Parts: sequence; structure tokens; C-alpha cells
Amino acid sequence: MAIRNIRQFGEAVLRKTCKEVKILTPRLQILIDDMLDTMYEANGVGLAAPQVGILKRIVVIDVGEGPIVMINPVITETSGEQTGDEGCLSLLGKCGQVTRPNHVKVQFMDREMNLCELEGEELLARAICHECDHLDGRLYSDLVEGEIRDAVYEDDENDENGTAEKDTETE
Repeated sequence: MAIRNIRQFGEAVLRKTCKEVKILTPRLQILIDDMLDTMYEANGVGLAAPQVGILKRIVVIDVGEGPIVMINPVITETSGEQTGDEGCLSLLGKCGQVTRPNHVKVQFMDREMNLCELEGEELLARAICHECDHLDGRLYSDLVEGEIRDAVYEDDENDENGTAEKDTETE
């Protein structure tokens, strides 16, 4: 597998609408593997295909419970509300307050093109919404309430026990 270059804020590909995947080709399987490797290498919790320059409706997510691959995801239901810091691998080192649903239900195809449904809450719900937005050319920065600011990461700030705390999840 390979680590791909993550496209950065301001690059036109991040504002385009992605095309539906009709047939999962061997090249798209390689793309999915590369996306997972790229996400893990960048310490992210999610990555969408346009973030690596590919205009296909594919996202990968891992909030610590193992990788989730979603092809042609469609959010079918949302409820509740959560507001918190959100970051993005395409706007590295920055974050901002974003309000998202606290619970989402999403339908998608898996790597074998089987129809699946998943429900997520809290960080998983936030990640699903964030990555699905990428597929339609929307960035979290469009939703930020207030200012986009420098993110504080584990290496930057220690708690009273001298251990680092991660302040912002990067999706």
C-alpha cells in the first residue's frame, strides 16, 4: 500500500462533488487500502477520497474501534446535537467549534458492494457527517461557529499528571 498526498485547504478538488461508485474495481480497492494507510499515517480518524484527489464517493473512518469503509454513503437519519472542536487533515493544525448531530444513521456499500447500515453516536456521528460533507465539496470550516484557531495536540499540552491530552480530533 502507499501513503497518498493529502490535498490541502484551497485546492479546487476539495470543493467538487464526487461521483457515485458503480463498480468497485481493483484500482478502487487499492485506493481504499491507500486511504486507510494515509489516514493512519496522519493520525486522523477519517479520510474522504477527494482529500487524496479522487472524486469518488468513498470514505474511511476509524474512531478507535477498527476501520470502517463506506462507499456511496447516504445519511438517512439524524438526531440530537453536539458542539465541539473539529479539525481536518486538509486544514492541518487548525480547529473550530462545529455543531453536528449526536446520532446518525448511514446507508452505504461495503468493500464487497453489499448494502450496509450503521448507526453512530458522538465522535463516530461527527466523523460520518464530516467525511460525507467532503463528498459534496463541503468543509468543516464552512460550519465553524466563531474563529478557526490553532489546534492543541497531545505534544503541546500536559495535564496535572504530566500526561498529554488530545484536545482536537482530526478528521
